[in-house]
Amino acid sequence: METTEEHNSLAPHLALLAVQFMFGTASVLGKMALVFFPSTAIVGFRVGGGATAFYLLARFRGKLALDEKRHYLQFAVFSIFGISMNQLLFFKGLSLTTATNASLLAVLIPVFAILVGGLLKTESLSWRKLAGILFAAAGVVYLINPAKASFLSGTTAGDMLILANSLSYAFYLAISKKLITHYGPLRSIAWLFIFGSIVNVPVGVYSLSGIDLGEVSRTGWYALAGVVIVPTIMAYYWNTWALARVEPSVVAIYVYFQPVIGTLLAISLLGEVWNPRLLVAMILIFLGVFLATSKTKRKRILPAA
Repeated sequence: METTEEHNSLAPHLALLAVQFMFGTASVLGKMALVFFPSTAIVGFRVGGGATAFYLLARFRGKLALDEKRHYLQFAVFSIFGISMNQLLFFKGLSLTTATNASLLAVLIPVFAILVGGLLKTESLSWRKLAGILFAAAGVVYLINPAKASFLSGTTAGDMLILANSLSYAFYLAISKKLITHYGPLRSIAWLFIFGSIVNVPVGVYSLSGIDLGEVSRTGWYALAGVVIVPTIMAYYWNTWALARVEPSVVAIYVYFQPVIGTLLAISLLGEVWNPRLLVAMILIFLGVFLATSKTKRKRILPAA
């Protein structure tokens, strides 16, 4: 079992912030890759590439096997919610709804994580943490502007898939922490991707049947490689590393940084116009994260059993 750092260490929070930047590149690289590949193929490459990389790294470190047979089944279940369903539901839902709707519904991930964690007794709740989540959620909603959302019948199917994606990821965060803490990030993420590839890789390969890979340009391959390396291998590893050291709701609340980071990347890389709402949103999100992650000596109001 790998040794974890102190719960109040700054390192997991720096890692989670970096993870959001890594995930933020997915939209830019993903758009470039989608010109040449279907979404299910991109997911297949992401999961297959991640499984290969993490398997080799774990073997190089000298140990991949788990301590008990039942842990293989548990990681298989975790991979369904954290890898397979998570990615397939998101990309399919995004194709059927608007980016604004998807961003607004992603706000529910930390809420779901707290609710699931509370029900399963894996999360210690406090009014301070709940207030922080509300502040951060308000910042995201203000930035995205709900007036731009369009929850019409034409987007209902996509909205429901994004909602299911948020619940799936939150459930994964709530149920996986104990075993991930036990095995550490590398072995945990290796088995998550190995089991996830059982579903995602065959689906991805099948979706390539109608594509002439010889006509894919270098830009398409570079974009696909970038998707596999940055927002997949690097981001998932550090996200799992942080999950072993902080509560699931803390990992989830950093999702609120993604719209801000996405906007900043769009301004700097795609030449989009500065949005004045960004400053207010950043203040609310930083305040919310500070409240939700800072420690207090006061008695918790909603202690977990």
